[in-house]
Amino acid sequence: MSDLDLLTQSLARNVKRWRTERGFTLDALAARAGVSRGMLIQIEQARTNPSLGTVVKIGDALGISITTLLDYEQGPRVRVVPAEQAVRLWHTDAGSYNRLLAGTEAPGPLEMWDWRLMPGESSPSDPHLSGTFELVHVTAGELTLTVDGVAYRVPEGASASFEADTPHVYGNDGEVPMEMIMAVSVPPVR
Repeated sequence: MSDLDLLTQSLARNVKRWRTERGFTLDALAARAGVSRGMLIQIEQARTNPSLGTVVKIGDALGISITTLLDYEQGPRVRVVPAEQAVRLWHTDAGSYNRLLAGTEAPGPLEMWDWRLMPGESSPSDPHLSGTFELVHVTAGELTLTVDGVAYRVPEGASASFEADTPHVYGNDGEVPMEMIMAVSVPPVR
């Protein structure tokens, strides 16, 4: 079984499990997540490989991390994720990518990401749930972080934090690859 097949089946099982645990119907989760009921059915039946944006919306609507949605084994309280098991969810032909390094539920979803953006590339993000915060630390190059239409320059070695319940874009306007580590904290579903 390929990694993609394993992730698709894990996503199917975990979306259905968490939707049921939260007491959401397909229609209720679709409305909360802003995705179609048909897409949720395809995901729960492991018939599609949804975009990163769709997975983020579903995780936010369920109040759980992407790590939890993609987790195919329930591990011990300490979970070491080998480098080769980091999940690459997005990439471009030019070499930009992000990788989900680790995540946990504490008390809401908490995720740690590894990002690389090649010169001239960017990645937009829809608003997350109110109360979601992101922390970024640039390890190479310079990040152009645009939050609610305002651009901020975050140079190598610098960090930034922001409320992520508004549209935001990670961009590389420089001439060298930009690399960063990002943490995302999502509030628990109440």
